[in-house]
Amino acid sequence: MPINLREKPIFMIGAERSGTTLVMAMLGCHPRIAVPEVVWYYSRFAPYLHTYGDLTQEANFRTLATEMVFGLKTPFWGMPVNPRTIVDEIVESVHERTFAGLYCAMHERFAQEAGKPRWGEKTPYNLFFVDRMLADFPNAQFIFITRDGRDASADYLESSFGPTNIYCAASIWKKCQNAVVQWRDKLTGTGQWFDIKYEELVRSPERIMQATCAFLGEEYDPEMLGFHTTNLAKARGATRDHKPLGHPVSDKYVGIYKDLLSKRDQRIFAAVAGKELEQAGYALDVEPEMPGEEAIRKYKEWDGRIRAATLDGPEGHIVYESYNDWLIDQREERRSKGVWTEADNPGQFPVGEPDEELIMGQRAWTKWKKHFCVKRQYTGKAAL
Repeated sequence: MPINLREKPIFMIGAERSGTTLVMAMLGCHPRIAVPEVVWYYSRFAPYLHTYGDLTQEANFRTLATEMVFGLKTPFWGMPVNPRTIVDEIVESVHERTFAGLYCAMHERFAQEAGKPRWGEKTPYNLFFVDRMLADFPNAQFIFITRDGRDASADYLESSFGPTNIYCAASIWKKCQNAVVQWRDKLTGTGQWFDIKYEELVRSPERIMQATCAFLGEEYDPEMLGFHTTNLAKARGATRDHKPLGHPVSDKYVGIYKDLLSKRDQRIFAAVAGKELEQAGYALDVEPEMPGEEAIRKYKEWDGRIRAATLDGPEGHIVYESYNDWLIDQREERRSKGVWTEADNPGQFPVGEPDEELIMGQRAWTKWKKHFCVKRQYTGKAAL
Protein backbone atom coordinates (compact mmCIF):
# COMPACT_ATOMS: atom_id res chain seq x y z
CA MET A 1 0.00 0.00 0.00
CA PRO A 2 1.22 3.55 -0.72
CA ILE A 3 2.50 5.52 2.25
CA ASN A 4 1.40 9.16 2.21
CA LEU A 5 3.34 11.11 4.80
CA ARG A 6 2.25 14.51 6.07
CA GLU A 7 5.87 15.61 5.86
CA LYS A 8 6.75 14.76 2.27
CA PRO A 9 9.89 12.65 1.83
CA ILE A 10 12.69 14.21 -0.22
CA PHE A 11 14.82 12.16 -2.61
CA MET A 12 18.08 13.57 -4.00
CA ILE A 13 19.18 11.78 -7.16
CA GLY A 14 21.68 12.19 -9.97
CA ALA A 15 24.63 10.49 -11.60
CA GLU A 16 27.51 9.85 -9.23
CA ARG A 17 30.11 12.63 -8.97
CA SER A 18 27.43 15.20 -9.84
CA GLY A 19 27.03 16.94 -6.48
CA THR A 20 24.39 14.74 -4.86
CA THR A 21 26.47 14.44 -1.68
CA LEU A 22 26.85 18.21 -1.51
CA VAL A 23 23.08 18.70 -1.71
CA MET A 24 22.60 15.90 0.86
CA ALA A 25 24.95 17.65 3.29
CA MET A 26 23.37 21.06 2.75
CA LEU A 27 19.77 19.95 3.16
CA GLY A 28 20.76 17.89 6.19
CA CYS A 29 21.67 21.16 7.91
CA HIS A 30 18.14 22.51 7.54
CA PRO A 31 16.45 22.72 10.96
CA ARG A 32 13.46 20.69 9.77
CA ILE A 33 15.10 18.13 7.47
CA ALA A 34 17.09 15.07 8.55
CA VAL A 35 19.23 13.43 5.87
CA PRO A 36 21.30 10.37 6.78
CA GLU A 37 24.27 8.97 4.91
CA VAL A 38 23.78 7.24 1.55
CA VAL A 39 21.43 4.23 1.76
CA TRP A 40 21.30 2.14 -1.45
CA TYR A 41 18.12 0.42 -0.16
CA TYR A 42 16.09 0.57 -3.37
CA SER A 43 18.85 -0.76 -5.60
CA ARG A 44 19.94 -3.42 -3.12
CA PHE A 45 16.55 -4.73 -2.05
CA ALA A 46 13.57 -3.61 -4.13
CA PRO A 47 14.26 -5.75 -7.25
CA TYR A 48 14.99 -8.80 -5.09
CA LEU A 49 12.10 -8.79 -2.60
CA HIS A 50 10.84 -12.05 -4.04
CA THR A 51 13.89 -13.76 -2.55
CA TYR A 52 12.57 -13.12 0.97
CA GLY A 53 9.39 -15.10 0.41
CA ASP A 54 6.00 -14.05 1.75
CA LEU A 55 6.64 -10.93 3.86
CA THR A 56 3.43 -11.47 5.82
CA GLN A 57 5.32 -14.29 7.51
CA GLU A 58 7.18 -13.01 10.55
CA ALA A 59 10.44 -14.82 9.86
CA ASN A 60 10.66 -13.52 6.30
CA PHE A 61 9.84 -9.96 7.26
CA ARG A 62 12.42 -9.97 10.04
CA THR A 63 15.07 -11.30 7.67
CA LEU A 64 14.49 -8.33 5.37
CA ALA A 65 14.44 -5.93 8.31
CA THR A 66 17.69 -7.32 9.70
CA GLU A 67 19.54 -7.07 6.39
CA MET A 68 18.34 -3.50 5.90
CA VAL A 69 19.10 -2.34 9.44
CA PHE A 70 22.55 -3.88 9.60
CA GLY A 71 23.47 -3.16 5.98
CA LEU A 72 24.07 0.59 6.16
CA LYS A 73 27.46 1.82 4.95
CA THR A 74 27.65 3.96 8.09
CA PRO A 75 26.47 1.61 10.89
CA PHE A 76 23.06 2.75 12.14
CA TRP A 77 23.82 6.17 10.59
CA GLY A 78 25.70 6.97 13.75
CA MET A 79 22.54 6.73 15.87
CA PRO A 80 22.93 5.60 19.50
CA VAL A 81 21.07 2.30 19.27
CA ASN A 82 21.20 -1.07 20.98
CA PRO A 83 22.15 -3.60 18.28
CA ARG A 84 20.25 -6.30 20.17
CA THR A 85 16.95 -4.47 20.08
CA ILE A 86 17.08 -2.13 17.07
CA VAL A 87 15.48 -4.61 14.64
CA ASP A 88 12.60 -5.20 17.08
CA GLU A 89 12.14 -1.46 17.47
CA ILE A 90 12.09 -0.82 13.72
CA VAL A 91 9.69 -3.71 13.04
CA GLU A 92 7.32 -2.45 15.74
CA SER A 93 7.32 1.09 14.32
CA VAL A 94 6.47 0.36 10.66
CA HIS A 95 3.44 1.92 9.00
CA GLU A 96 2.98 -1.35 7.14
CA ARG A 97 4.83 -4.65 6.95
CA THR A 98 6.47 -4.06 3.59
CA PHE A 99 9.82 -2.95 2.24
CA ALA A 100 8.49 0.61 2.04
CA GLY A 101 7.28 0.34 5.63
CA LEU A 102 10.77 -0.63 6.81
CA TYR A 103 12.40 2.02 4.63
CA CYS A 104 10.14 4.68 6.10
CA ALA A 105 10.58 3.45 9.68
CA MET A 106 14.37 3.65 9.40
CA HIS A 107 14.27 7.24 8.15
CA GLU A 108 11.68 8.28 10.70
CA ARG A 109 13.91 6.86 13.42
CA PHE A 110 16.83 8.92 12.12
CA ALA A 111 14.70 12.07 11.95
CA GLN A 112 13.45 11.43 15.49
CA GLU A 113 17.00 11.10 16.76
CA ALA A 114 17.88 14.37 15.01
CA GLY A 115 14.84 16.10 16.47
CA LYS A 116 13.47 16.98 13.05
CA PRO A 117 9.99 16.36 11.58
CA ARG A 118 10.98 15.62 7.98
CA TRP A 119 13.45 13.28 6.30
CA GLY A 120 15.26 13.10 3.00
CA GLU A 121 17.47 10.51 1.36
CA LYS A 122 20.30 10.55 -1.15
CA THR A 123 21.35 7.56 -3.19
CA PRO A 124 22.47 8.54 -6.71
CA TYR A 125 21.13 5.42 -8.41
CA ASN A 126 17.66 5.88 -6.98
CA LEU A 127 17.19 7.65 -10.31
CA PHE A 128 16.60 4.18 -11.78
CA PHE A 129 13.74 3.53 -9.33
CA VAL A 130 11.62 6.67 -9.47
CA ASP A 131 8.56 4.66 -10.54
CA ARG A 132 8.88 2.31 -7.58
CA MET A 133 9.54 5.15 -5.17
CA LEU A 134 6.47 7.02 -6.36
CA ALA A 135 4.39 3.88 -5.90
CA ASP A 136 5.66 3.60 -2.32
CA PHE A 137 5.59 7.34 -1.49
CA PRO A 138 3.12 9.06 -3.87
CA ASN A 139 3.71 12.57 -2.53
CA ALA A 140 7.51 12.36 -2.55
CA GLN A 141 9.55 15.25 -3.91
CA PHE A 142 12.59 14.63 -6.13
CA ILE A 143 15.65 16.83 -6.55
CA PHE A 144 17.75 15.91 -9.58
CA ILE A 145 21.30 17.23 -9.66
CA THR A 146 23.04 17.56 -13.03
CA ARG A 147 26.72 18.29 -13.56
CA ASP A 148 28.66 18.63 -16.80
CA GLY A 149 29.21 14.98 -17.71
CA ARG A 150 32.80 15.65 -18.71
CA ASP A 151 33.60 16.99 -15.23
CA ALA A 152 31.71 14.11 -13.62
CA SER A 153 33.68 11.67 -15.76
CA ALA A 154 36.99 13.33 -14.93
CA ASP A 155 36.07 13.08 -11.25
CA TYR A 156 35.21 9.40 -11.71
CA LEU A 157 38.59 8.67 -13.23
CA GLU A 158 40.29 10.33 -10.25
CA SER A 159 38.19 8.41 -7.72
CA SER A 160 38.75 5.09 -5.97
CA PHE A 161 35.46 3.72 -7.30
CA GLY A 162 33.42 3.78 -10.47
CA PRO A 163 34.42 3.56 -14.15
CA THR A 164 38.11 3.60 -14.93
CA ASN A 165 38.19 4.89 -18.51
CA ILE A 166 36.42 7.60 -20.44
CA TYR A 167 34.28 5.28 -22.56
CA CYS A 168 32.76 3.56 -19.54
CA ALA A 169 32.42 6.82 -17.59
CA ALA A 170 30.56 8.48 -20.46
CA SER A 171 28.34 5.42 -20.89
CA ILE A 172 27.10 5.33 -17.28
CA TRP A 173 26.60 9.11 -17.20
CA LYS A 174 24.53 8.83 -20.36
CA LYS A 175 22.49 5.98 -18.88
CA CYS A 176 21.74 8.04 -15.77
CA GLN A 177 20.67 11.09 -17.75
CA ASN A 178 18.31 9.08 -19.93
CA ALA A 179 16.80 7.23 -16.97
CA VAL A 180 15.04 10.33 -15.67
CA VAL A 181 13.78 11.90 -18.89
CA GLN A 182 10.28 10.47 -18.62
CA TRP A 183 9.98 11.43 -14.96
CA ARG A 184 11.20 14.98 -15.49
CA ASP A 185 8.64 15.36 -18.28
CA LYS A 186 5.89 13.86 -16.14
CA LEU A 187 6.61 15.50 -12.79
CA THR A 188 7.91 18.95 -13.70
CA GLY A 189 5.27 21.51 -12.73
CA THR A 190 3.54 19.17 -10.29
CA GLY A 191 5.55 20.25 -7.28
CA GLN A 192 7.36 16.92 -7.20
CA TRP A 193 10.39 17.53 -9.41
CA PHE A 194 13.16 20.11 -9.11
CA ASP A 195 16.34 20.40 -11.17
CA ILE A 196 19.61 21.73 -9.78
CA LYS A 197 22.66 22.37 -11.91
CA TYR A 198 25.86 21.75 -9.99
CA GLU A 199 27.57 24.72 -11.64
CA GLU A 200 24.80 27.11 -10.57
CA LEU A 201 24.78 25.66 -7.06
CA VAL A 202 28.49 26.19 -6.43
CA ARG A 203 28.49 29.67 -7.99
CA SER A 204 25.32 30.91 -6.31
CA PRO A 205 24.69 28.57 -3.36
CA GLU A 206 22.41 30.90 -1.44
CA ARG A 207 20.18 31.62 -4.44
CA ILE A 208 19.91 27.97 -5.45
CA MET A 209 19.21 26.75 -1.93
CA GLN A 210 16.57 29.45 -1.51
CA ALA A 211 14.88 28.16 -4.65
CA THR A 212 15.26 24.57 -3.42
CA CYS A 213 13.62 25.42 -0.10
CA ALA A 214 10.79 27.20 -1.92
CA PHE A 215 10.21 24.05 -3.95
CA LEU A 216 10.15 21.98 -0.77
CA GLY A 217 7.80 24.41 0.98
CA GLU A 218 10.41 25.20 3.60
CA GLU A 219 11.92 28.45 4.81
CA TYR A 220 15.49 29.03 3.74
CA ASP A 221 18.05 28.78 6.53
CA PRO A 222 21.63 30.07 6.03
CA GLU A 223 22.89 27.26 8.29
CA MET A 224 22.77 25.05 5.22
CA LEU A 225 25.84 26.82 3.86
CA GLY A 226 27.76 25.70 6.94
CA PHE A 227 27.45 22.03 5.96
CA HIS A 228 31.23 21.61 5.94
CA THR A 229 31.36 21.91 9.74
CA THR A 230 29.19 18.83 10.35
CA ASN A 231 30.56 15.44 11.37
CA LEU A 232 29.30 13.92 8.12
CA ALA A 233 31.16 16.46 5.99
CA LYS A 234 34.32 16.24 8.07
CA ALA A 235 34.38 12.45 7.76
CA ARG A 236 33.76 12.59 4.03
CA GLY A 237 36.13 15.50 3.58
CA ALA A 238 38.96 13.49 5.12
CA THR A 239 38.89 11.16 2.11
CA ARG A 240 40.40 11.89 -1.28
CA ASP A 241 37.16 11.17 -3.12
CA HIS A 242 35.12 13.66 -1.10
CA LYS A 243 37.71 16.24 -0.09
CA PRO A 244 35.62 19.23 -1.30
CA LEU A 245 32.91 18.40 1.24
CA GLY A 246 35.20 19.45 4.08
CA HIS A 247 35.30 23.04 2.81
CA PRO A 248 32.80 25.80 1.95
CA VAL A 249 31.16 25.70 -1.47
CA SER A 250 33.60 26.48 -4.27
CA ASP A 251 33.43 26.61 -8.05
CA LYS A 252 37.05 25.45 -8.42
CA TYR A 253 35.85 22.07 -9.67
CA VAL A 254 33.89 23.50 -12.58
CA GLY A 255 35.60 22.76 -15.90
CA ILE A 256 38.16 20.34 -14.48
CA TYR A 257 37.78 18.14 -17.56
CA LYS A 258 39.83 20.63 -19.55
CA ASP A 259 42.87 19.72 -17.47
CA LEU A 260 42.11 16.13 -16.55
CA LEU A 261 40.77 14.71 -19.81
CA SER A 262 42.91 14.47 -22.92
CA LYS A 263 41.50 15.91 -26.12
CA ARG A 264 40.98 12.35 -27.32
CA ASP A 265 39.02 11.51 -24.19
CA GLN A 266 36.92 14.62 -24.70
CA ARG A 267 36.17 13.51 -28.24
CA ILE A 268 35.21 10.02 -27.05
CA PHE A 269 32.87 11.50 -24.45
CA ALA A 270 31.29 13.65 -27.14
CA ALA A 271 30.71 10.58 -29.30
CA VAL A 272 29.21 8.49 -26.49
CA ALA A 273 27.16 11.08 -24.59
CA GLY A 274 27.30 14.29 -26.61
CA LYS A 275 23.57 14.29 -27.30
CA GLU A 276 22.72 13.98 -23.61
CA LEU A 277 25.33 16.62 -22.72
CA GLU A 278 23.72 19.15 -25.05
CA GLN A 279 20.24 18.22 -23.85
CA ALA A 280 21.44 19.00 -20.33
CA GLY A 281 22.46 22.48 -21.48
CA TYR A 282 26.19 22.10 -22.00
CA ALA A 283 28.05 22.98 -25.19
CA LEU A 284 30.30 20.56 -27.03
CA ASP A 285 33.71 22.01 -27.85
CA VAL A 286 35.29 19.10 -29.78
CA GLU A 287 34.37 16.85 -32.67
CA PRO A 288 33.07 13.40 -31.60
CA GLU A 289 35.34 10.38 -32.08
CA MET A 290 33.76 6.99 -31.39
CA PRO A 291 36.26 4.18 -30.66
CA GLY A 292 36.14 1.09 -32.86
CA GLU A 293 34.49 -2.13 -31.72
CA GLU A 294 37.77 -3.73 -30.67
CA ALA A 295 38.72 -0.66 -28.61
CA ILE A 296 35.30 -0.64 -26.95
CA ARG A 297 35.64 -4.30 -25.99
CA LYS A 298 39.01 -3.51 -24.46
CA TYR A 299 37.63 -0.50 -22.60
CA LYS A 300 34.90 -2.66 -21.07
CA GLU A 301 37.17 -5.55 -20.13
CA TRP A 302 39.86 -3.39 -18.59
CA ASP A 303 37.24 -1.46 -16.66
CA GLY A 304 36.03 -4.72 -15.15
CA ARG A 305 39.54 -5.90 -14.36
CA ILE A 306 40.70 -2.66 -12.75
CA ARG A 307 37.53 -2.20 -10.68
CA ALA A 308 37.94 -5.65 -9.13
CA ALA A 309 41.72 -5.52 -8.69
CA THR A 310 41.62 -2.19 -6.82
CA LEU A 311 38.74 -2.89 -4.44
CA ASP A 312 41.09 -3.41 -1.52
CA GLY A 313 43.47 -0.63 -2.54
CA PRO A 314 43.85 2.78 -0.84
CA GLU A 315 40.38 4.11 0.03
CA GLY A 316 38.91 1.17 -1.87
CA HIS A 317 35.37 -0.01 -1.26
CA ILE A 318 36.08 -3.59 -0.26
CA VAL A 319 33.96 -3.44 2.94
CA TYR A 320 30.99 -2.00 1.11
CA GLU A 321 31.46 -4.51 -1.71
CA SER A 322 31.75 -7.44 0.67
CA TYR A 323 28.36 -6.72 2.20
CA ASN A 324 26.76 -6.55 -1.25
CA ASP A 325 28.35 -9.90 -2.09
CA TRP A 326 27.07 -11.33 1.19
CA LEU A 327 23.53 -10.20 0.32
CA ILE A 328 23.74 -12.16 -2.93
CA ASP A 329 24.91 -15.20 -0.98
CA GLN A 330 21.92 -14.89 1.32
CA ARG A 331 19.52 -14.84 -1.61
CA GLU A 332 21.00 -18.08 -2.91
CA GLU A 333 20.90 -19.66 0.54
CA ARG A 334 17.21 -18.83 0.87
CA ARG A 335 16.62 -20.37 -2.54
CA SER A 336 18.40 -23.56 -1.45
CA LYS A 337 16.08 -23.67 1.57
CA GLY A 338 13.00 -23.34 -0.64
CA VAL A 339 12.04 -19.84 0.49
CA TRP A 340 11.75 -18.88 -3.17
CA THR A 341 12.17 -20.34 -6.64
CA GLU A 342 12.95 -18.78 -10.00
CA ALA A 343 9.24 -18.93 -10.78
CA ASP A 344 8.77 -16.26 -8.09
CA ASN A 345 11.14 -13.88 -9.86
CA PRO A 346 9.10 -11.07 -11.48
CA GLY A 347 12.16 -9.93 -13.44
CA GLN A 348 12.01 -6.35 -12.25
CA PHE A 349 14.59 -3.84 -13.44
CA PRO A 350 17.57 -4.16 -13.34
CA VAL A 351 17.43 -7.97 -13.13
CA GLY A 352 18.97 -9.35 -16.31
CA GLU A 353 20.40 -6.00 -17.41
CA PRO A 354 24.08 -5.91 -18.50
CA ASP A 355 24.69 -3.30 -15.79
CA GLU A 356 22.58 -5.03 -13.14
CA GLU A 357 25.44 -5.43 -10.69
CA LEU A 358 26.47 -1.80 -10.98
CA ILE A 359 22.93 -0.48 -10.64
CA MET A 360 22.37 -2.54 -7.49
CA GLY A 361 25.42 -0.85 -6.02
CA GLN A 362 28.28 -3.23 -6.77
CA ARG A 363 31.62 -1.58 -7.50
CA ALA A 364 32.89 -4.49 -9.58
CA TRP A 365 31.50 -7.44 -11.48
CA THR A 366 31.42 -10.85 -9.79
CA LYS A 367 33.17 -12.34 -12.81
CA TRP A 368 36.29 -10.27 -12.23
CA LYS A 369 36.23 -10.53 -8.45
CA LYS A 370 36.36 -14.29 -8.86
CA HIS A 371 39.05 -13.99 -11.50
CA PHE A 372 41.31 -12.07 -9.12
CA CYS A 373 40.25 -14.10 -6.07
CA VAL A 374 39.27 -10.92 -4.24
CA LYS A 375 38.89 -11.70 -0.54
CA ARG A 376 36.04 -10.15 1.38
CA GLN A 377 36.58 -7.76 4.26
CA TYR A 378 33.74 -6.85 6.59
CA THR A 379 35.40 -4.28 8.85
CA GLY A 380 37.38 -1.16 8.13
CA LYS A 381 38.31 2.24 9.50
CA ALA A 382 37.99 4.45 6.47
CA ALA A 383 35.01 6.75 5.98
CA LEU A 384 32.52 5.26 3.58
